[in-house]
Amino acid sequence: MSQPSTTATTAAVPTPHADRWTSKPVTLLLAVAAGAALWASFPDVGAWPLAFVATGLLYAAMRRGGRRAASWNALVGLVAGLTFWLPHIWWAWFATDPVPWAALSVLEAAFLAGFGALWTWARRWRWVGRNAATQAVVFAVLFVAVEQWRSEIPFGGFPWGRLAWAVAAAPTGQAAWLGSTTLVSLLVAATGVLLALAVGRLLQLRRGVVPARRAAASAVALVAAAGVLVAGPGLLPVASDAGTREVTVADDPGHVGTVVDAGTATAQAGVLRAGAVQGNVSEPGEGSFANRAEVLGNHLAGTDAIAAEQDAGDYAAGPDGDRDVDVVLWPENGSDLDPQQASDVGAAIDASARGVGAPILVGAQEYPASGGRYNVSLLWEPGEGVTDRYAKQHPAPFAEYIPIRDIVRVFSAQVDRVTTDMIAGTEPALIDLPVDGAALGRAPGPTTVPMATVICFEVAYDEIVRDAVERGAQVLVVPTNNASFGYTAESTQQLAMTRLQAITTGRAAVQISTVGVSGVVAPDGTLVARTQLFTADHLVADLPLRTELTPAVRAGFWPGWVVGALAVVVVVGGLVAGLRRRGAAERSV
Repeated sequence: MSQPSTTATTAAVPTPHADRWTSKPVTLLLAVAAGAALWASFPDVGAWPLAFVATGLLYAAMRRGGRRAASWNALVGLVAGLTFWLPHIWWAWFATDPVPWAALSVLEAAFLAGFGALWTWARRWRWVGRNAATQAVVFAVLFVAVEQWRSEIPFGGFPWGRLAWAVAAAPTGQAAWLGSTTLVSLLVAATGVLLALAVGRLLQLRRGVVPARRAAASAVALVAAAGVLVAGPGLLPVASDAGTREVTVADDPGHVGTVVDAGTATAQAGVLRAGAVQGNVSEPGEGSFANRAEVLGNHLAGTDAIAAEQDAGDYAAGPDGDRDVDVVLWPENGSDLDPQQASDVGAAIDASARGVGAPILVGAQEYPASGGRYNVSLLWEPGEGVTDRYAKQHPAPFAEYIPIRDIVRVFSAQVDRVTTDMIAGTEPALIDLPVDGAALGRAPGPTTVPMATVICFEVAYDEIVRDAVERGAQVLVVPTNNASFGYTAESTQQLAMTRLQAITTGRAAVQISTVGVSGVVAPDGTLVARTQLFTADHLVADLPLRTELTPAVRAGFWPGWVVGALAVVVVVGGLVAGLRRRGAAERSV
């Protein structure tokens, strides 16, 4: 049997200095630093390079070995998780009270604790524990597998806080075109480990543990490999338009007095001109929808403003020569009253649709006679009413419906704020918009534009977005209601998800919120327009319609399945290898 290389051996053999770095106090400090860096990598701070730093620090914090290392590394994961999750979803406290916020934070942090144990067990397999390159791969696979599992369980999972969302604006985010959020998170985690290993080599160089030339060469190679993982995805053939303008400053919405170009040079089936209305509410937080008529009135007023600007000739002609909008998009709960049941609401919406000369995608609530309620997007055509409909498939547990209500009530009376549980829709997130082909730059005559209409948190669930695109969606629409979360980072975190889903699917996207932040995204993830929180605003954008399926969409569930299967294999292999060594040691006594 060949002997391991010197480089591989030094990664496994502890020194007095290494013992210092793996002491319990130091590993806990590293865990706190990892969680804090991860939090800062997400919006609103948005320092995405810190996502790589965070995973590197977490790797360094979980280097302890020995028979009881799994429990300690689980504690390290829990500490890192709490440090990240408590501030990351602080908006949950703002929208409810401390108990739901703390409970969700602890639940999500527990997954990171589980990761700490799994990583410890996997390292007992010699080829994992003694080889730097395989440690980077296995660490990343396990991390992303756990990330995938917590996105699915319990109660349908909670995909918030995935590494991929943090790097939507980075070159690494372009990898979503190839392998969705799964591949992006893998690259982020592996990069962090490579950087941590490079720092370790430099420390060895300083202490003279290995020859200087070898340590320096190893560190350079590791940094170079990390650089490839970070920047390499930028070379992928993502659908891009050199003419798009990135919005980088919150005070510069990038749309005043203009029709925003969301990458029309990438269009494959014409260009859709869409208006989007952010009506706003007068009171952030719990009481934001106390006056339902006000919310409806604000969105009617925004639609009428688009109609007035259109009639005044303010909008430049699009690629097809047309100046009029083809559809007006309202957010989730843009009308909290069902226009199908309230005749005065229906009449007001129809008058607005007639005025702007286009259908309106209305966010509303339906209350069927059988009980419960649906969260719906309704396509209202002028003079016809509702002609198509989508009901949210994935209501948010403990927010839109309450599982195990009697048990949860013991811990928080907030459950009784949800008086009517939301029912899950059963149809795909797809609405067919009827238009004249000439308005899109196609042959004249009736045609339809399939729109993916994922509502609010559904944008975080890859499978819902992917299913709509597989069924023909040519553009993404994300109606959302962020009024309950006040001036927190919830809406900008969601906008990062919309950006990454645009890359994953190769579709232009519009996130339209009741109160902001709303935004327009090109198919390559470029943010070309955005609004501010708690302002009344509207956008008009030319959206490229695209039909090509990206490799990520074609891959379907396979990336997640493969990562999960590999994670099981390495953990089981590590456990078996550890048991065999322990048995051999006992027999030799």
